[in-house]
Amino acid sequence: MSVLKYSVLAFLIALPTSSWAKPHLREVSEIDDSLYWIALASEISKKCDSLGARRLKGLNELWRLKGLANDMGYSDTEIRAYVESDVEKARMRKKGESYLVALGANYDKPETFCAVGRAEIKKNSAIGVYLKAN
Repeated sequence: MSVLKYSVLAFLIALPTSSWAKPHLREVSEIDDSLYWIALASEISKKCDSLGARRLKGLNELWRLKGLANDMGYSDTEIRAYVESDVEKARMRKKGESYLVALGANYDKPETFCAVGRAEIKKNSAIGVYLKAN
């Protein structure tokens, strides 16, 4: 076989592999956004004594997201690395704090988290579904 044929064959074999490259999990909006909403609900429930987290609902969603990521070809190791990454935690925290402040939460006034949480519960929002009144 000529060098040209080997080159073409190598190119054709490599081509599908490059198109199958998975995006970073932060770029998979269904996964990243869902983790974000759960994290915001958790933050609200920690700051507001009169609201609690719907832990079972959140845990079920986390298992669903893990299954989805596995179905998309992500290994448990890749998923764990994303979830436990200090960089990703810091990114999520910065984004979440800005969002909560925009909703009216003030880290110096815990009662503002209660107001935000109650409003989210009332709207049955992506955050509110993970919260409950104590």
